[in-house]
Parts: sequence; structure tokens; C-alpha cells
Amino acid sequence: MKRTAVETFLSGLAGIRALVVGDLMLDEYLWGRADRISPEAPVQVVDVKRQDLRLGGAGNVINNLLRLGCQVKVASVLGADEDGHLLRKRLQELQVGIDGVQEISGRTTSRKTRVLASNQQMLRIDRESSEAIQKKQEDVLISYLRQQIGQTDVILLSDYLKGVLTSRVLREVIDAGRKAGIPVVVDPKGADYSKYKGATLLTPNRKEAQLASGVEINDEVSLRMAGHKLCSELDLDVLVLTRSEEGMSLFKRDDTEVHLPTQAREVYDVSGAGDTVLCLFGVGLASGLSLEETAYLANVAAGVVVGKVGTSTVSPQEILEVVENQHPDTDRKIKSRSLIATEMQQARERGRKIVFTNGCFDLLHVGHVKYLQKARRLGDLLVLGLNSDSSIRRLKGPKRPLLDEDERAHILAALDCIDYVVIFDEDTPLELIREVRPHILVKGGDYQPDQVVGKDVVESDGGRVELITFVDGKSTTNIVEKILQTYQE
Repeated sequence: MKRTAVETFLSGLAGIRALVVGDLMLDEYLWGRADRISPEAPVQVVDVKRQDLRLGGAGNVINNLLRLGCQVKVASVLGADEDGHLLRKRLQELQVGIDGVQEISGRTTSRKTRVLASNQQMLRIDRESSEAIQKKQEDVLISYLRQQIGQTDVILLSDYLKGVLTSRVLREVIDAGRKAGIPVVVDPKGADYSKYKGATLLTPNRKEAQLASGVEINDEVSLRMAGHKLCSELDLDVLVLTRSEEGMSLFKRDDTEVHLPTQAREVYDVSGAGDTVLCLFGVGLASGLSLEETAYLANVAAGVVVGKVGTSTVSPQEILEVVENQHPDTDRKIKSRSLIATEMQQARERGRKIVFTNGCFDLLHVGHVKYLQKARRLGDLLVLGLNSDSSIRRLKGPKRPLLDEDERAHILAALDCIDYVVIFDEDTPLELIREVRPHILVKGGDYQPDQVVGKDVVESDGGRVELITFVDGKSTTNIVEKILQTYQE
């Protein structure tokens, strides 16, 4: 997946409206040292040094979505107890929509306490109620879900078998999502997956898939058998089988498969990685990415999370850093339209003088190189606006360009004198100039100042136009003519 496409996707996440339905809980972490054995019993004594309280269960899904920049609402139930009030307050502080959260007297809000020493989990203590919610509570939940269906882009179901996602609630929300064309992605639990039938996507791990399919998974053949069986029987678009440090496998409705190795450099803790995968698949599908693109980004994000201790989240910047490291230097210079304005604003704040020029640069030659080197010397960084293939065809005819926009962008990005390459599709770079807001606008010496597109924009912002003379006799047209003459002879 191109870096620019990843940038565009990440920059659009603020517009994604996500509805999370499932079991809310608190995850408590007690961090300490274990240097001695208790005199009371043959157990280690943990000297607690630090305490951390986080949103867990469906709350970790919410945390992941918020870290990505999405708008989030939640539908669930809480106990009318101290932990319930604390959890509700945390959600409000995060500006999560909680109109769909019911408070039930006599119910215990889930809290899972983990004791860790030397980065190892030694003990977990659970306090919770797990009985299914009653019909009247289902009615309230279903009514809220129906109201929200037209105001959401993706529904994420986080099932921890704590009683919120009953068979009736699941049937209503999956059917409503299908009818409205909204992706419904599910993190499933238990042995009976029939209740998830018709969902867009499920994300079980290996153990869960084995339990639900009845297929003992002990090699690649049995893993594929279980994956295809679940996808077919549950009428899914895709089953995503997460495999911890081994990556993930996708089984699609058309019986095709995709297998992705983990992106993690080191694996410290796989807890919470499933929530991250769920979220990335949800927002990827809601954003219109292909399944393969979504899977790639979900795998990258999971690789980041398993390198952290405890249920964790991943930021857009962390995803982008991994993507950058997987691409050569030229890709890092090629920027999307969605992010270039932000990058240039940051450059201005650092006091850097921005130079901008544009062109087709079809068959790079020495005239181009000398021109770009002179332009770069006028400031601290050079942004090159590159005509897209379609804009060149409109300007120069159907036989051009000779090299496509991706090739041209990478060739130009390999030049030391160029700091950023941005492809634009309009006939002129005027809108791109407005986004970049350069201090200096450069064009060739064959232009008169008043002919330069964007001159008024740059000068009104305190900048100026510079004209640079091209090397005589050097042009793409001349190169083409020479090639034709040589090989015709």
C-alpha cells in the first residue's frame, strides 16, 4: 500500500462515526517487584509501586478508536456501583457518546485486576456480573441502536460474554447493519458462533476459531479448514483469524485466502491486539479501503500493539512510522494532498523558507535537474507539484505522458534537491499553491511574471515569484524526436 494512500486514510479518520456495542469493564494494573516468598504461604510477595486503571473490554475498543481520531458512541450496561460511576465518568471525559449506556441496580460492573512484576503477569482477579440482560433492557438497547443506525459509519461488536450481546440484540444489530449497508465487525467469544451469522467480519483468535468450528487446529491445513468452514457457515464477507506472533489469516466469501506475517519486531503482550485489529478493520471498511489494504494496516497496527505491555492502543503516527520504514526513501518524500498543508505549516513555524515549483517532468533530463537545483538554492526546502497522468493528457494530448505519475514521482523524489513531491490532478497548480503557501514560487524563464499561475496568491501572502532560465535545447520533445530519428534510420 502506498504511503500517500495510508496518509490519506489516516487523515480522514476524524470523519468516521463509530458505534461500539458490547461489554464495558475496567482493567486495573498493579505494577511492582517480586523479590521474596511469603512466610504465610508458598507464593511470591509483590511490592506494588504503581497502579494503572484503564478502560477494558469494549472500552479498549473505544480507546483504540479515539486514538485513531474517530467519533465514538457506545451502547452497553453498567452496574449502579462505584466502578460503574467511575467508568461512566471516564467515558464522558473522553467525549464518548454515552446516551446508549444503561445503569442497572444490583449489577456488578466488571473490573479485572492484573498483578505484574518484572513485566510478567502473575495474577488476575475478576469482579463482575455476567448474567444476560433482561428483555426490558434489551428493548432499550435495541431502540437506541435503531435510532443510531443512520448516524454511524461502522458498528463494532465487542463480546466478552458478560450479558450485553444477547442473541436477540445481536440479531437486531446485524440485520439493521446489513439492511443499511453499514459494516458490522465482531470480536466474538464462546463456542456458539451462530449468533453472529450475517455479520460483515469476525476476528477470532486461533483458540476461539478451533472451539467454534469444531476443527482441531494443529497445522496450516486444519487452520484453513476451520477458517473456510466458519466463513461459509456464518455467511460472512470475511473471517479474520488472528494468530498472535504469527500474524493473521483472512478467509473470504469467495473461498480465497490472504495470509499476513506479523509486523512486530518484539512481542511483549498480545492482550488487546484483537481490539486493535477489530478497530482497523472497522474503520478501514468504513473508509472504503479494499479488504487487502485494510488487512495490511490492521496487521501493521497489531504489530505495534503487541510490542507494548498491557492492553494498548496505536496512534496514526505509529502506523505511519512503520509504513515509512517499509518503504525506500523516495516514498517518504512523496506526500498526499491531504497532509501537505499541515507539513508546510509546521515547516513555517520552524522558520523554514518554502520554495514551490510544478511541472510534468516527463522523461527527466539535465535541463530539469539544473532548474530544480537552482530552485532549491532559493530556500530551505523545495516542494514540487507534479501533474497527474490525466492532467498531462488534457494538456499535451493522449500520447503523453511517456512515464506514469508513480514512476515520475519516484524518479524526482530520488533527487537530493527535492524535499517533497505532491501529485495534483487539476489543470493548474493553483489549489495546491494555496495549500502549500510557499515563500517563493518558481517557474521557467520562458514565462512572464504575470503569466505565472498563483503569483497573486503568493504575493498576497508576502512571498515572491522567481523565474529560472532552462538549459537551451533540453526538452522531452527533443529527446523523443531524437529517439524516433535514430531508430527509424
